[in-house]
Amino acid sequence: MNKKFWAMKIVGFIVCAVVFAAVLGWVVMSLWNGVLTTVVNVPLIGFWQALGLLVLSKILFGGFGGRAWGRGRGRYWTKEMREKWHNMTPEERENMKQEWRNKCRTWRRAGEQDASAE
Repeated sequence: MNKKFWAMKIVGFIVCAVVFAAVLGWVVMSLWNGVLTTVVNVPLIGFWQALGLLVLSKILFGGFGGRAWGRGRGRYWTKEMREKWHNMTPEERENMKQEWRNKCRTWRRAGEQDASAE
């Protein structure tokens, strides 16, 4: 019974993913053909071209939400740095601040004056 349950769950997921992709492709095709053909004077596209545009946009922009391409790392890094900061002595904190000031100083434009030089 357990194997049958998981098999049905996998099949259901695949069916839902195919239906979702088909609806999304149809929406992209409809919007392209309804809006862009009149506004920008581009040719009509078909369903498979619309799906191709979706895949291309996913590759280029990492869209559709979720934790695409390592976006979730930021929260972990922030938590890790906060814990590290709280465990530092005041002298270590000041040294770290000075290190970051030195690193960021190289990012400034050449025409700006350094505040510590005055």
